[in-house]
Amino acid sequence: MTQDIRVRFAPSPTGPLHIGGVRTALFNYLFAKQNKGTFILRIEDTDQNRYVPGAEEYIKNALDWCNIPFDEGPGKDGGFGPYKQSERKDLYRQYADELIKNGSAYYAFDTTETLDAHRKDHEAKGKTFIYNWHNREKLNNSLSLTPDEVNSKLSSGNPFVIRFKSPQDETLHLTDEIRGDIKIDTNILDDKILFKSDGMPTYHLANIVDDHLMKISHVIRGEEWLPSMALHVLLYRALGWNAPKFAHLPLILKPIGKGKLSKRDGDKLGFPVFPLQWEDPKTQDISSGYKEDGYLPEAVVNMLAFLGWNPGTEQELFSLEELIEKFDLKRVNKAGAKFDPEKTKWFQQQHLQKMDNTILSKQFETLLSDKNITTALDLNTIITTVKERATFINDLWSLTQFYFLSPSEYDEKAVKKAWKEDTPILMHELTRILNDITDFSENNISSIVKGWITGKEIGFGKIMMPLRIALVGSLQGPDLFQIAALIGKTETIKRIENAIEIN
Repeated sequence: MTQDIRVRFAPSPTGPLHIGGVRTALFNYLFAKQNKGTFILRIEDTDQNRYVPGAEEYIKNALDWCNIPFDEGPGKDGGFGPYKQSERKDLYRQYADELIKNGSAYYAFDTTETLDAHRKDHEAKGKTFIYNWHNREKLNNSLSLTPDEVNSKLSSGNPFVIRFKSPQDETLHLTDEIRGDIKIDTNILDDKILFKSDGMPTYHLANIVDDHLMKISHVIRGEEWLPSMALHVLLYRALGWNAPKFAHLPLILKPIGKGKLSKRDGDKLGFPVFPLQWEDPKTQDISSGYKEDGYLPEAVVNMLAFLGWNPGTEQELFSLEELIEKFDLKRVNKAGAKFDPEKTKWFQQQHLQKMDNTILSKQFETLLSDKNITTALDLNTIITTVKERATFINDLWSLTQFYFLSPSEYDEKAVKKAWKEDTPILMHELTRILNDITDFSENNISSIVKGWITGKEIGFGKIMMPLRIALVGSLQGPDLFQIAALIGKTETIKRIENAIEIN
């Protein structure tokens, strides 16, 4: 690509960032990085009535946690700021005036009550009221009024909006990078409001002006904005600007496959739909986040990448660097992507397995510290013995707690199955064998104990099952001789003696 690649993620700070928004940010980021371009964060906060305190900071924190930080945005000026629309509001009126001047827009003085009456009248006749070419010259606007009447209303301070004048009898030929060629009959378009009576631009005008002034090359956004594409292309044309390329991403669907994924789905089925935990500033209600639920950002990013995109190969596990290398808008699907909570856990489990044990050990050490457990045991080796059965870092505790805490109670079913009348005698004899072992390494313990069992000509189960109950408290866990070697001779014998006394 010869042009500079500049893409933007432009959320509204009206609440927590949904994973659908994170997916949009991710695809913009991947496209920018693959093409050595710029990823921009723009906060679209023109609707101050819906502004939620803390939402903007949440958006930034979520992007940082996912390791997809913006190159330009609030606090990172790249020469195209400000990056919050509320700080750019003085820019927009001049472009609305330019559209009026060149005949592409007009003043509309219709009251809410008048428009409601028109809608109800149309509904009564089985029709739909659309403010466009069909009726605009019969309504209260600068197209139906004389110049003197318009000037009189403006000078008198009559409330007005500025509407775009959609062209009549034209077929628009649009191109979407994902969906291909699209044809739109302009007769079905309504004359959207570009400037509101409160002096603020609507999303449509502000969006176009900002994208142009920030030199956005590609607009990659959610499917819900596809119906606005025609208006936006017409606005570019009306202002004499070259339009960027458009790509509309598929919806993220509910796990059942019908309808857009919502917070309600997550609450109902027990999975997060937000990257980070969110506390509503009004209600103090807390919504869970992937971070707080124990997910790795790498797993969440990998999962989101596959919601609507595929690499064209069998590979499913990707690092962020690999995603940057392989990502291609041409391989983004048109159809909605069904969200699968179990697949998300699979990605988490796989990325945990790939995680370096040194890093994992440090995080596990923090987890142990939170439980007021200090230990001299080799955490790296301990993690290796159970890692393949863990999905979350917190799972490591349930899988390894017997290393740090001697069993205080024993699984009843396991005891009933494995602890027989002669077990105490055999366990006492085993402690004497273990006590005589000088090299208390895994292989040496295994060799000596197995040799002793074989020499006694008894089944391995008569020793190994009660020994596991003594060391672990149940019949679960990794190799027994690994456990014994890690906790040491003294602790091993102590646990066996304790089991004999209790059972």
